[in-house]
Order: sequence, then structure tokens, then C-alpha cells
Amino acid sequence: MLVEVCANSLESAINAEKAGADRIELCLELGVGGLTPSAGLLKAVRENIKIPVHVLIRPRSGDFVYSDLEFEVMLKDVENCIEMGVDGIVSGVLLPDFSIDIERTQQLIAASKGVHFTFHRAFDWVEDPYEALFQLEQIGVNCILSSGQQKKASEGIDLLCALNQKAVNCVIMPGSGIKIDNALLFKENGFSVIHFSGVTLRAKNANRKNLSMSSMSFLDEDKTPVSDYRTIQDIVVRVK
Repeated sequence: MLVEVCANSLESAINAEKAGADRIELCLELGVGGLTPSAGLLKAVRENIKIPVHVLIRPRSGDFVYSDLEFEVMLKDVENCIEMGVDGIVSGVLLPDFSIDIERTQQLIAASKGVHFTFHRAFDWVEDPYEALFQLEQIGVNCILSSGQQKKASEGIDLLCALNQKAVNCVIMPGSGIKIDNALLFKENGFSVIHFSGVTLRAKNANRKNLSMSSMSFLDEDKTPVSDYRTIQDIVVRVK
């Protein structure tokens, strides 16, 4: 069984390779479902590990419906990844009705220039997973990362198995909540690959407990923070 580890740092990537993982999905900010890693992190990982590196292309947290400007950034990130010699791209785009954005996903695949392409857990938000599987196979997606539309893949095992049986040329990769006590479940049910982070939480070196640098209001799943023209202009006029 192929093991893909979701690595959020250079240390995580090195540990994954040492532990016997077959490949990594490189990203940042696991707490929000993963974001595109920096060019510096990607370069360091490429220089320090030999197993294949797939890179998450997701410009922000929240939903998977992107503005034209956000999508422009995604395409540039894919271009940068290809120039740096990555082995795979992990991404995906939805329409507001929770269907696959076929046109933009095709553009991402084309920008990936033939490297392995995984459609990520945006798949778990689609209204019709069987239709989505058919569509993604038609446009050349190699792999779908999914929890079976549940919080944990073990809870979505029935849908995952059904998708795995229907898939013709696309690998169904279970992911989310896979740990030592349930990993064999997926092998026993005929899956060829699993995806997990394997993280432990390490205490940070120092924290100012009375002055957090986190802003929970920016992590509202239903909203996207954007620097506002009028707000900036009003402050600029005030202080100039």
C-alpha cells in the first residue's frame, strides 16, 4: 500500500521519508485544511528528501470558489512548482452550487504539464460524488483525496468503497483522521493508497499568553478577509 504523508514543514518531510513514507503532500497550516507552501519551503524539501513531492495549491482557507485574482495566483503557483521539478500537484476548484468547476480544474491540469494531479478534499463538498468522479476521470485527474464526505475517512468508508469500485482510471485516496488504530481498515477494503499527517503536537518555545497572534475572526469559514479599498483610503486620507 502506498503511504502519502501530509507534511507541513521541512522537519515533517524529512521525518516522513525516514519513517518509510512513499511520498509527501507538502502544504502549510494543517489547522485550516492546508495552504500552498512557500517557495523557500518547497526548495528546501526538494534539496533534502528523495521521495516524490506533491504540492498543495490552495491560496486561502475556507471554501473552494475562487475569484479571478485568486485563480491567477493559483496558476502562477503551479507554474512555479513545475519549474522547481515537483512530482505532483494537489488542487481543485468548485462552483457556488458545489459542483466541480470543470473549466478551471482543466486549466490547473494543463498548467501542471503532465505531472500527477490530485483533486483534493473539495471533492467532499460536491452534491453528487458519483457524477463528480465521472467528470474528474474525463478530464484526466489521476487521484481523488476524500474522506467519503464525512469528518473522518473511517466514517465515510461506505462511500469511499463505492467510489473505489466505480473508479476506472482515477485512484481514490482516503484521507482525514487516519491513525494507527484504523489504517488497516483501508487496506482491508481494497484501497491502494492512504493519506495522513501523523502529527504530534509539540509545545512551542515561547508564548505570550496575554497577547495572542491568532485572530479567530479571520478564520470564519463563511467569510474571506480582504483588504478593503474604502477602509484603506479613509485611513490614508486621515493620516496623510
